[in-house]
Amino acid sequence: MSKERIRKTARIYALQNAVQFNGKANPKAVVGKVIAVLQKEGFSPKELIPIINTVTSEVNELSLDNQKNELERIAPELLKKEKKERDFSLPELPHAKKGKVVTRFPPEPNGYLHIGHAKAAIVDYEYAKMYDGRFILRFDDTNPENAHLEFYDAQKDDLIWLGIEWDEEYNTSDNIEKHYKLAEQLIKQEHAYVCTCDTSFIKECRFNGKECDCRCIDTGESLDIWGEMISSSIEGAILRLKGDMTCDNTAMRDPTLFRIIEKEHPLQGDKYRVWPTYDFSGAVEDSISGVTHPFRTKEYELRDECYFKLLDLLGIRKPHLMEFARLSIEGMPVSKRKIKPLIERGDVLGYDDIRLPTLRGLKKRGILPQAIKKFVLEQGISKVESSVTFGLLEAANRKIIDPITKRYFYVSDPIKLVIDNAPQNEKKIDFHPRDKKLGNRTIKTDKTFYVEKLDMNKLKVGDIFRLKDLFNVKIKKKNDQITGEYAGEELISDSAKIQWTTDKYVNLSVFIPHVLYIGEKFNKDSLEKVEGFAEESVGNIKTDEIVQFERFGFVRIENVNNKIKGFFTHK
Repeated sequence: MSKERIRKTARIYALQNAVQFNGKANPKAVVGKVIAVLQKEGFSPKELIPIINTVTSEVNELSLDNQKNELERIAPELLKKEKKERDFSLPELPHAKKGKVVTRFPPEPNGYLHIGHAKAAIVDYEYAKMYDGRFILRFDDTNPENAHLEFYDAQKDDLIWLGIEWDEEYNTSDNIEKHYKLAEQLIKQEHAYVCTCDTSFIKECRFNGKECDCRCIDTGESLDIWGEMISSSIEGAILRLKGDMTCDNTAMRDPTLFRIIEKEHPLQGDKYRVWPTYDFSGAVEDSISGVTHPFRTKEYELRDECYFKLLDLLGIRKPHLMEFARLSIEGMPVSKRKIKPLIERGDVLGYDDIRLPTLRGLKKRGILPQAIKKFVLEQGISKVESSVTFGLLEAANRKIIDPITKRYFYVSDPIKLVIDNAPQNEKKIDFHPRDKKLGNRTIKTDKTFYVEKLDMNKLKVGDIFRLKDLFNVKIKKKNDQITGEYAGEELISDSAKIQWTTDKYVNLSVFIPHVLYIGEKFNKDSLEKVEGFAEESVGNIKTDEIVQFERFGFVRIENVNNKIKGFFTHK
């Protein structure tokens, strides 16, 4: 009677947990619930746990619909406690009208996009959709030293993979003539001047809050020197805003608006040598392109004063500028400034290295764009600085791929297992425990198998374990190979369930990423290579398919010219 009481209670809570988590009950969670209920009645954990584990396994064999139906029949009050999804929708924009909102994503074409860019692009794009507005892709390419032709198309490819579409696309470098006219307007209004002081002196003046002599040059002379800057007859000059050299906000201490850069531009060639800084081009382009709600990261907050000062002086429209916190992930470099040296030093294998948070690296790893979007929206647009773990992105990805991913067997660090009296089988095994629509595969078995050496190290001669989805094996000998004997097919609740391959297997290397940085130090062991055997049918998997190797994890497959390798996605 006591066992029946345990079984009944365990089944109720196993069903509840399974329904809450898409048909898969967690034995540890069920154990906790049942112990909390039955310990008061004198049951000990030792007698509870084996029965709970068996019942949980039985429940996990049921379809989600059957689980719900049974729970509704025996404990309907628990069915109402299904897990609720939190609302991660974006908050409303201030001063926004339906059909009137215009947002923009302004990458510099100097590298591949990373997850920090994804946050900005997704927020801008989702807001444009939310208000039936327009979304602009603008390449801020006003520094020819950084802009490279390959990255214009590469960044567009990254955005397309992310699921982002734009209504308009243009390059800031196409509007340089407009920028020149606006610069000339500022000089004529005596709000800007050409400065020929050397860099160290300018820095010293800014630090001490003192004006340089160039500030006193009259308007006509400043216009002449400005013309000489553009015509290539003067070197080392910059155009500066007449700000306030005593301002507490050092960004307002006569910031640079234009500078000379003698390098060929990937699109404009050598047509221009004078280029606007981000302070000037960012404000001007947001205004003249019709952007209503530009977003940028909080690090630019001190430059907001300059942004609006310029628009006021030029007499052009002021957008509603907004900031959010930069995305920081523990152990990952989420900036081009940190990623580029890793590539140059050869610490990583390229911009698509699976250890990097570049969109190409995440794609290669097996992270889906839908998961990135969910992750970004969960972080929101708060200005509070925080660092999150990569596990949050993994959790978002797992929730998407777990119900749709086929299961296979993979044995890392394999050891040979020979089973006496093993029946010859043609075993049909489902690709997914809960979705029959994903199909199945048939595996022919004889007496020779390969299993994981680590699993065998935990067992001793005389122990019985189960080859998952097949039959039980009793260990007879352990040396450089394992000898066992067939021990029946009845499920034994406490026996280990071990994945396997036959002697027809596929050699498969799986690359596993670990954190790139431990504190501030580069982790030299951040990429692990695991060698093993996968079941024969893995050889038919196409490139980019993500599979789950049971008791190992999710893996994205690359199969090129019948050479197959895997990239570990996450557990």
